[in-house]
Amino acid sequence: MWWKSSRLRDGGGRAAARGSTGADARAPGWALARYVFAATLVRSADGGAVVAIVLLAHASGLPGWVSGLLGASITAPHVLGPFIARRLDTAQDGRKVIAVSAVAHGILLGMAGMLLPATHAVIPALLLIVSGLFGPMLTGGVSSRLPSIAGPSVKSQRRAQSWDVASYGISGTLGPAAVAWISATIGPLEATLALAAAAVLGAGAVLALPHQGPPPDPKAVPSPARTLMTIWRSGPLRRTLGLTVVVAFSVAALPIYAVAIAPGLGSAALAGTLVAGYGVGNLIGSAALMVRPLHGEADRLTTVLAAVVAAALVLVVLVPGVAPALAAFTVAGVANALFFAATLAARSEYAPVEARGQVFIWVGALKIAAGSAGTAVAGMLIGGVPWIAIVGVAALTAAAALVCAVERGRRAG
Repeated sequence: MWWKSSRLRDGGGRAAARGSTGADARAPGWALARYVFAATLVRSADGGAVVAIVLLAHASGLPGWVSGLLGASITAPHVLGPFIARRLDTAQDGRKVIAVSAVAHGILLGMAGMLLPATHAVIPALLLIVSGLFGPMLTGGVSSRLPSIAGPSVKSQRRAQSWDVASYGISGTLGPAAVAWISATIGPLEATLALAAAAVLGAGAVLALPHQGPPPDPKAVPSPARTLMTIWRSGPLRRTLGLTVVVAFSVAALPIYAVAIAPGLGSAALAGTLVAGYGVGNLIGSAALMVRPLHGEADRLTTVLAAVVAAALVLVVLVPGVAPALAAFTVAGVANALFFAATLAARSEYAPVEARGQVFIWVGALKIAAGSAGTAVAGMLIGGVPWIAIVGVAALTAAAALVCAVERGRRAG
């Protein structure tokens, strides 16, 4: 055990109050298995969409910059997700809100794919923008259902969060891999339609999840702006959000760095191997957490594990050779998985029950935005001396962890 904790704090205690009902409350393992299946389906559709659209645009003869803009049309609207997330906290049945979001995402994605070869790119882009608005419901929105499924104890909550991390890792690998395979064997349009079908099928799986208890009074559910202020005024949530944004910004530089150093290691194709190593590390980390979940105060865990991510980034630039570099990328993936699990725990345990869905989606949306910014900044900085960008983001992550540790220490004192 890494740290010891006696109880869930703040939102964690209230999470049990709005728990699942019926037989599923007595069989959380079965409910959790259904959750992982549903989450993996809808997140694979979301995670593979960019790859599918870019491949389809390329096959349609569109220039590279148009393909990039079409891909951004899916991811950029995630930032606006929190402004439609209030419905998740006020709904009598949040499963229906997520299921409708998954169906809308799938239908709009499929329509954009069918129209892309036949119309001006502006029309599919508009459809993709609307589709992207529903993306946060398939990531943070789905995760906000987990506290009531996992069971009331710290151990069951943390183990369930480990499975959630695994769902993100599996879907982040499965979605793009399925797109690549279907595109190569049949075609990119068929790959896009397969993702659309996965989203619709995932909606049915979401509806099969346990029903939660009654929602809070709609008048007590804050607006998106008030929810963001709640996050800012809560020390644990503010630190969780800040560290999530910084770490997402930092690790987004790793694929760019892999591309930059791969030729020097012997082949440009090694970039894919290094990035795959990072993905495998994420899966290894989530698997380790299933065996031994995180223990300790979530606020402290996020700070400590952010520092671990910073150390892993430094390791990436220190090791020479292909095998050590692959190992270092894998270690970075493990560190990121542990950190991600800690942020899920913090969101579950500190978010007020009347705004839990919005808190999950706010953090997830800003994380995606930070990742996009990190990729762009790394792309601009990596051209000279590649390791400078990684050292820079490692220093940024370490500084953020230090600031959070000092702030926690002052409040404790």
